[in-house]
Amino acid sequence: MSLLALTAELGSWIVIAAMALTLLRLALGPTIADRAVALELLSALMVSFAALRAAASGVSAYLDVATALAITGFLATLAFARYVARRGRLAARPAGEGGGA
Repeated sequence: MSLLALTAELGSWIVIAAMALTLLRLALGPTIADRAVALELLSALMVSFAALRAAASGVSAYLDVATALAITGFLATLAFARYVARRGRLAARPAGEGGGA
């Protein structure tokens, strides 16, 4: 086993442990912001895991997976930020000012 493969294997196990702790924060997070940060971290950890698998195996398809995961995670963060901003605007309106769409 080469040094690169050994290092990638060790890194993969560390990333898996970090994913487990992140899933715990995702489940227990007291606020929606905590859960959003945990979800973003989970996305970054999945990208890291795919990159480590690419380094260990030499299969470049894992890098395509990492790129797709990174783009998806970024778009999910944008959607969540828009949701929180819109929810904050709706909560700030005085009672009786409904307004459609």
